[in-house]
Amino acid sequence: MTNEIAHPLVEFPDVSATTDLVHIQATQAGAVTVTMNRPAKKNAFNDDLISALEEAFQTLKGAEGVRVVFIRGAGGTFSAGADLDWMRAAIERTESDNRADAFALARMLKELHDLPALTVALVDGGAFGGGVGLAAACDLAIATRDAKFSFSEARLGLIPAAISPYVIEAIGPRTARGLFATARVFDAAHAEKIGLVSELVDDAAGLTAAAHRIAGDILACGPDAVAECKRLVEDVSGRVIDHALMELTAHRIAAARVSAEGQEGVRAFLERRKPHWAQGE
Repeated sequence: MTNEIAHPLVEFPDVSATTDLVHIQATQAGAVTVTMNRPAKKNAFNDDLISALEEAFQTLKGAEGVRVVFIRGAGGTFSAGADLDWMRAAIERTESDNRADAFALARMLKELHDLPALTVALVDGGAFGGGVGLAAACDLAIATRDAKFSFSEARLGLIPAAISPYVIEAIGPRTARGLFATARVFDAAHAEKIGLVSELVDDAAGLTAAAHRIAGDILACGPDAVAECKRLVEDVSGRVIDHALMELTAHRIAAARVSAEGQEGVRAFLERRKPHWAQGE
């Protein structure tokens, strides 16, 4: 079995961001796979890869019909973090140049985080430094049992600043403090235990099967509802349960009930048929 998600993959018609560094493929139903393509460098980040990923996510955000986005690395490793040549160049840059460089990474991660479609990291081999941040910025992360993880920046006298908002959201501040400060390597079982990884599979074939299952789940759901579910979590998380929050949630469900998608979904359920968005699943 190949590493590609099930269903024949076709070039996504509205995507122009496919480059030598980032490949974008999709099913006609809208399950998209974004593959980092620097296998000789273990998909380590440099300026060019970060820029190509940002362009890919911007393109997917504006493309019609995108239902779920899978992120993976070519060659059996998700991402080794920062490219050595990139780090070497950073030593010679000014603080201002380094700030611009770091902001490019932060901007790329935010583009991924803000995609309205469900996003899923498919992690095999390893995810280190910025690679862990890329996985944490996704809504879900599936990993092979032999995958390794590390926030390795402190061993270089650095800090995982750009990725920290997504990692802390995923695993909590106390766990993040310990892993950031020690820079220790940990396995996939621990990554699942702390909430960094959602599910473990045995191998690359397991990643394929998990992607196929998740795609099937998402294609059965209303596209607008998926995007609104993600926005709901952002708007409700961390808030006090008071009258204002109750009003907000009541408004959201009421708006969903009278929306075209909500009306179609409920009618389809009552009529014991598939809604129009699930006809091709």
